[in-house]
Amino acid sequence: MKKPRIYVDTSVIGGCLDLEFEKWSRSLLNDFRKGDLLLLLSEVVEAEALDGPPEVAEVYREFKELTHEFLFLTTEVIDLASAYLKHGVVSRNFLEDAQHIALATIAKADALLSWNFRHVVNFQRVRKFNAVNLEMGYTMIEIHSPLEVIRHADQSR
Repeated sequence: MKKPRIYVDTSVIGGCLDLEFEKWSRSLLNDFRKGDLLLLLSEVVEAEALDGPPEVAEVYREFKELTHEFLFLTTEVIDLASAYLKHGVVSRNFLEDAQHIALATIAKADALLSWNFRHVVNFQRVRKFNAVNLEMGYTMIEIHSPLEVIRHADQSR
């Protein structure tokens, strides 16, 4: 069976340092370590993580070592992210969120994972992101929290 290709945004990495999300983000990291899931990261995730607190940058390095595919901003990604903005899915203040969705969509990730329930893992927004994807000729993207995807709950915490 094909292993799922999973794009994680920066909130998942930061979740490793958050009491509310640590158990689930760490469990997801362990699933990547075990090879149950294939990790997709991007230059957007890298820029956000390395611009954050040193602790986030350190956790990012753990994820980076396990990366199966590293994605780059291309004209195609920028155009799709711009379409999300144009259609009002998110505002210009949340361009990076739009870029995460566009990166995962164009890479044909099996899912994008996030703890951002306001702008990403949000029923109405997911429908709007996917409406734009279909209008622009792309497939729909699955968007979930790590809790919905992890294979092995981390029993050590």
